[in-house]
Amino acid sequence: MIKAVVFDLNGIFIQAPKLGTRLREDFKVPENEFLPMLHEIMHKVREPGAGRAFQYWQSVLRGWKINLSEQGFWDYWFGAEKISEKVVALAKDLKKKNIQVFILSNNFRERADYYGHYPWIHDAADKVYFSFNTGFIKPDRRAWELILSENNLAPGECIYFDDKEKNVLAAESVGIKSFLFTGEEDMEKIIAELVF
Repeated sequence: MIKAVVFDLNGIFIQAPKLGTRLREDFKVPENEFLPMLHEIMHKVREPGAGRAFQYWQSVLRGWKINLSEQGFWDYWFGAEKISEKVVALAKDLKKKNIQVFILSNNFRERADYYGHYPWIHDAADKVYFSFNTGFIKPDRRAWELILSENNLAPGECIYFDDKEKNVLAAESVGIKSFLFTGEEDMEKIIAELVF
């Protein structure tokens, strides 16, 4: 019997154009320069105890001749994101039916703070697990093991959705039935079959 559904956050609840694409279009930043910097910075800021994320971005943005304040950069980045009302409604429906809902996200403090101002995130999930808090960055198996242990769940009592195949495979290695997110309708069908 399924007792919990675990979701990735970005790419499922939150849809957005790629930051690299926007920076290329708006500021002429070449993708081959952006991607290595994104991976390097995100690796640092998702860890517990990381400094303010903008301190890592500021000199990089200057090098690209992008003159944005810290708040301006976050507004530019996060302001393009759109909430999937359909996924939020689905998560709320799961909770009404006494299915626990968890969000498992590789994210950094400033982005998590930004999302904390969305009332839906508190209504849609029983708990949000951010990597900068837990110390476990997906696809580290311990990210899912932490959810299981803290909530007294067996792997077979959970299902998981993510838009990255490596994370789906990692969750499956823990014993959680996992699915690659391909769209809201497909996810609804899977949940209807396995949960309701």
